[in-house]
Amino acid sequence: MAGLMTIELTGLRFHAFHGLYEEEKIGGNEFEVSLYVNYCPQTEIINELSGTINYAVIYDLVKTRMLQRTDLLETIAMSLAEDIHRQFPNVQKVVISIAKLHPPIAGFNGNVAVRYQKEF
Repeated sequence: MAGLMTIELTGLRFHAFHGLYEEEKIGGNEFEVSLYVNYCPQTEIINELSGTINYAVIYDLVKTRMLQRTDLLETIAMSLAEDIHRQFPNVQKVVISIAKLHPPIAGFNGNVAVRYQKEF
């Protein structure tokens, strides 16, 4: 039996309109998404795309979800984990981090983020 495999997509940048405040809904913000998807390969050596988790498909799931305006980053992370598991039922664990790079907080210098981990 093969070991645990992790597919990583990190530093994905999106301009999107997530947030509770009116200025976020109008002007949007910059977001950075990173995710880690764990699964056990069915073969000792993976030689074909059908034997792994296609990271292009995962990127499309992330991109599609980031285009859907949502108030809370937590909602995005949780629904995205479910979307990934629906697409790839052999996924055992998903870890997703979503950072808002310019939060609308007076005098704040930095970014805010949520990190969600789900085991299936």
